[in-house]
Amino acid sequence: MEISSLTQRREMDCFSPAFLLFVALFFLAPGPSSSALDSTQRPVMANLSLAFRPSSWSASSTSDPCDWKGVTCSVESQRKVTHLSLSGLGQSDSKSLRLICELHSLESLNLAGNSFTNITDDFIRDCGKLPGLKVLNFSRNIISGSLPNFREFRALEILDFSYNLLKGSVSSKGLGKLRSLNLSFNGLSDFGSNESVGSLSLKELSLSNNKLGGNILSRILIHKNLSFLDLSSNNLTGPVPRSIADLSKLEALLLSYNSLTGEVPQALSTLKNLRRFVAAFNQRWTSASIGSTPSRGPTLSQNLESVDLSSNSLQGSIPGNISGRLFRLWLGENRLAGEIPPAVGNLSRLAYLDLGDNKLEGNIPSQLGNLHNLTQLKLSGNKLEGSIPRELGNLRNLVVLELQRNQIQGEIPDEIFHLKNLLILNLSWNSLSGAIPSSIIALSNLSILNLEGNQLNGSIPGDIGTVQTLKELRLGSNRLSGDIPKMPIGLSISLNLSRNIFRGLIPEALGDLSQLEVLDLSHNEFSGEVPSSLVQMRSLTLLVLSYNQLSGRLPQFSRFVSVDISGNQGLLNGTISIKGKSKALNIIIIIFSAVVAFLVCCFVSATALFVGLRRFRRVENRDLPPAGVLTEVIDSCLLGEGGERRSHIDFAKAMEEVANPRNLLRKNRFSTEFKVSMPGGACYCVKKLDRNGKIFQIDDLGRFSQEMAALGKLRNSCVTVPLAYAVTVDSAFLFYEESHKGALFDFLHGVARGSLGWPSRYIIALGVARGMTFLHGCSQSVLLLDLSTKTILLKTSGEPQIAEIELHQVIGASKSMGSVSTLAGSVGYVPPEYAYTMRVTAAGNVYSFGVVLLELLTGRPPVAKRFELVKWAMGRSSWPSEWERILDQSVSGESSAVRSQMLSVLKIALSCVNYAAKERPSARHLLRMLFNAR
Repeated sequence: MEISSLTQRREMDCFSPAFLLFVALFFLAPGPSSSALDSTQRPVMANLSLAFRPSSWSASSTSDPCDWKGVTCSVESQRKVTHLSLSGLGQSDSKSLRLICELHSLESLNLAGNSFTNITDDFIRDCGKLPGLKVLNFSRNIISGSLPNFREFRALEILDFSYNLLKGSVSSKGLGKLRSLNLSFNGLSDFGSNESVGSLSLKELSLSNNKLGGNILSRILIHKNLSFLDLSSNNLTGPVPRSIADLSKLEALLLSYNSLTGEVPQALSTLKNLRRFVAAFNQRWTSASIGSTPSRGPTLSQNLESVDLSSNSLQGSIPGNISGRLFRLWLGENRLAGEIPPAVGNLSRLAYLDLGDNKLEGNIPSQLGNLHNLTQLKLSGNKLEGSIPRELGNLRNLVVLELQRNQIQGEIPDEIFHLKNLLILNLSWNSLSGAIPSSIIALSNLSILNLEGNQLNGSIPGDIGTVQTLKELRLGSNRLSGDIPKMPIGLSISLNLSRNIFRGLIPEALGDLSQLEVLDLSHNEFSGEVPSSLVQMRSLTLLVLSYNQLSGRLPQFSRFVSVDISGNQGLLNGTISIKGKSKALNIIIIIFSAVVAFLVCCFVSATALFVGLRRFRRVENRDLPPAGVLTEVIDSCLLGEGGERRSHIDFAKAMEEVANPRNLLRKNRFSTEFKVSMPGGACYCVKKLDRNGKIFQIDDLGRFSQEMAALGKLRNSCVTVPLAYAVTVDSAFLFYEESHKGALFDFLHGVARGSLGWPSRYIIALGVARGMTFLHGCSQSVLLLDLSTKTILLKTSGEPQIAEIELHQVIGASKSMGSVSTLAGSVGYVPPEYAYTMRVTAAGNVYSFGVVLLELLTGRPPVAKRFELVKWAMGRSSWPSEWERILDQSVSGESSAVRSQMLSVLKIALSCVNYAAKERPSARHLLRMLFNAR
């Protein structure tokens, strides 16, 4: 259950007769303007305004503090402050806190999202005397050390210190009225060690993401009235105590990411109020049941609504008498065997069903077609056989259907293509046969289609190109043949047609897939030359053409594109032959190439000498593009405030430099970058955006200017900020400093690979985290459309800068492609939820950063042929003994201290790439955790 019982009761109280009477009296009473803040509190609020400086506060004598943002006052004639919120102000001066204690009427204080490192004794002493203070929130600061002693805060009911850097032991002793305590995301190692009797008032306890271990669970269970208990992501070991049965009011129990052992206790079956039970990633749990058949082992409450026991070691079978109230059932990645009970089809409220990666056998029950509320069905990685039930076509709300890695046979039923809301369809690595139904084009929202590893034959449906939402298409390892039709222009992740029977020429039209990053045509029977149009695929990073019958010379691709042409005997790569040619032929070609190179050098030298003489004779005869090439700048602006770097920009000269192809630096799917030199010697990187293209369009020049002006005001050393912009009829140009050594990708996987030791990698991680925290914390959050090692630039080995920060703003402000998330991210960095949420989020940025962390830790790229870094790391991390093997051995062996720090950062990285977006840390907390790993 997502909402605690306290919250539910508060909502229910809102509809009581007393409350309705209060509402009526409130609206009939005179407005706030008829009375002002009590005169004794006006000086206090004026002092607070000077100390905290909220932008919306005014200390003028005519301003009533009761009208200030974050301030709530009582309704009597002499109004007094009862609720005060000073969150998100970046305040760090703890000495100013004691000023708040002069508001003797205060009932609720919110100081979340600041930068306090400690709480002064003055605050504890003075605010402890406030008779009515019930709510105190210091979450999302950087408070370290032990939790202060709040024993004198007698009226306190809600205390929140989550997302800080607390360590040691804490206790709720002395807080007799405390109902809710949130200490999650700290470094606490003990709780309640001095308590022998639990608080009867405590109902909500959140201690997730700490370092709690040992027999702490037994001490926590003395709080008999708990309704919400979250102990996930700690170091809990051993079995769950039987005394869990004493928590008769418990509604939500969260125990994920621990090292619990044994069986799920029988005592859980007695918790009649339990609605939500989450205990994923406890790899040593061996058995559990969610039914009520004694022979099947421990049982759980029949009132459960949400169960997550994924990634454990649960054995046995799935019972047929499961709680009929379930809307979420996650049992994936266990060792469950037997068949899927047909009775699962009776769970009419079920919205999420994950039974993947078990040992389930038999057919897929047709009764699953009765689950009309189902949005996700995951049965992958089992031993299921038979055919796909046609009844699954009744699941009209289905968004994700994953049946891969089973033994399913027969043809793909047409009914599957009635699922109009489907975003992900994965039927790969089964034994499906027949042709791909032409009705596939009816899936108008489909984003990912994976039919790889089956026995499908015939041709690809000719109208596949009309599925414009498709981002990834994997049809490899089948028996497909015939012509390759026009593909969806929006393909961006990958197109895999490998290991089929395609013949003839590679279609020129594939070059139109300008957003595609991975193209695999290997192990077919393609012949002829590689079309030069493929060079135009500006987003391409991996091209696999191996083991065909290609000939001729390979076109010249960008240095950012990895090309595999092995197994093509007649295909030449550049000036030398590919691997597999005879030694004699190699020698001939090398000699020939050397001669040609010598002649070219002579020609170039002569040309240079000739040009030099001409310039010596006539300096003013500059190498300009032909007349008529340059376009007129219709709008331009220097951004930010002053700055010598901006003052050297000459927009007319910049247009000349951009028009010269020799100044080209790099291209990608979003932009083309040029190095531009000004007459005074200053150099800039100019990014060209095609304003009439499919990705970026400017309909409102005023809004574009506002977005650029806002970005130009940003000040942070860890992000690249535009210095200026210029707009022409067909393009927009953004100006940046040109002072980078290269992208992080080059230093990890490219020409400079091996040059970064762990200290440099750690500093880079901190810098990127700082930059992302800054961007997310702006008054209008700046989200990153594409965060990867290719968009992290290095000024030095210890000075990273996040580039491409403008993409989400300028593309989001255009009318491109409907949903910005369809363009988001590079292959390997895209969070799983982007496939169906259709929006870029802060949590998605954290996922991408987690992939970057894994690259820094392992030295491996995010994707390679049949390799995905996140899946590989998550799989290995399931066993603590494998953690050190995940690390890049070339740097982890520097010292035991380095290895220990890398393991700490690995834990942070794994939390960032959590499949569940809400379980990922915020950028702010992520930065704190990285600091804490030092």
